[in-house]
Amino acid sequence: MTDYSVIPSGQAFRPHLSPISVAIDLNALRHNFQTIRARLSSQTRILAIIKADAYGHGALQVADTLQKMGAFGFGVASVQEGVTLREGGIQNLILVMGPLQRSHLKDLVEHSLTPVISDPSLLTELIPLISSEAAPYSIHIKVDTGLHRLGMDPEQILNMFQATQQPQSPISITGLMTHFADADNPDGILTLHQLERFQSLISQIRSAGFALPILHVANSAGILFHQEAHFDMVRPGLMLYGYAPTHAGQPPLIHLKPVLAAKTYIAHLRTLQPGEIVGYNAMFRTTRPSTIAVLPVGYTHGIPRKLTGVGHVLIQGNQAPIIGKICMDMMMVDVTEIPQARIGQEVQLLGTQGSRTISAENYAAWLETIPYEVLCGIGGKARKTYGSEDNTPLNFFKE
Repeated sequence: MTDYSVIPSGQAFRPHLSPISVAIDLNALRHNFQTIRARLSSQTRILAIIKADAYGHGALQVADTLQKMGAFGFGVASVQEGVTLREGGIQNLILVMGPLQRSHLKDLVEHSLTPVISDPSLLTELIPLISSEAAPYSIHIKVDTGLHRLGMDPEQILNMFQATQQPQSPISITGLMTHFADADNPDGILTLHQLERFQSLISQIRSAGFALPILHVANSAGILFHQEAHFDMVRPGLMLYGYAPTHAGQPPLIHLKPVLAAKTYIAHLRTLQPGEIVGYNAMFRTTRPSTIAVLPVGYTHGIPRKLTGVGHVLIQGNQAPIIGKICMDMMMVDVTEIPQARIGQEVQLLGTQGSRTISAENYAAWLETIPYEVLCGIGGKARKTYGSEDNTPLNFFKE
């Protein structure tokens, strides 16, 4: 029986053969980081959130760029993500913010990853893994102030400080955090309630005579709308990649540049007469003589099926509506109004072509979702190129 664990991952997925190409504009990433930096106190550190492969942008490349820009550290969701960064040469703090599997703690310690502890019982299994050379081992602890997902109750936190700040303790609490549930809501009521609970806990820690660790609360929305939540460190995610939380009907409070653009190509053209169906389940029927372009991407490439009938792509700077059901690895668009469409031409799925732009926010509006989901999906199975701007030719037929 074949041992698939020894097959290099590159043999399972060869990005250069992917029908979708993603261009990552590192200058835009740098601009966004500097723009966020300008809104903060000079003493406030930035923990860049790069979980989910940096929202589909490529975690290692993003981390390498931001490490050189002065990011204090990086937030990931799992030990697996953290190990990938460490083995890729990232030296800064790597904070594992998601749930911790006990079977992964050995890898966490071996790669000097900093865990966010939400369950005190984890320490009984973590401590035996810490060598004398690694002690005291840094941890951050998370308090639940209202999201009711991960985190300890505030009443548990003082006990954690007492237990870990004894002489010879192999553990050192170097960070205290919580996470907002509703920071982009303009009424701010829940966010202020969470802040009050967090600040009350800070006062209790001070009163008990313990030194305060790094305090961090603010995500992207918290950075923009709640300056009082900046504390010692902030955790921007979506804003790094060019999209800012906004209040309904209000312009963005910050000028950011989208970092990711995605392209494919026209694989096939068909000419149809009125009354002919396109795609599965006869969902679309032509009402006129029509030219249909087939694109070699589908929902396996992060193009959601719900885009059918509501979204479009750009061909030669023109909008081409998505028609018929999006398939696993193909989709159809109507190019009847684009007579210059030809097999092999570039198709802009996300980004700018000519005078028109399709943004992750456009996708989110079409799909009734959020830009996070769009970016994470569309970057997953793409070949990525990194540069200063989206000017890399596709050359699908030359590789």
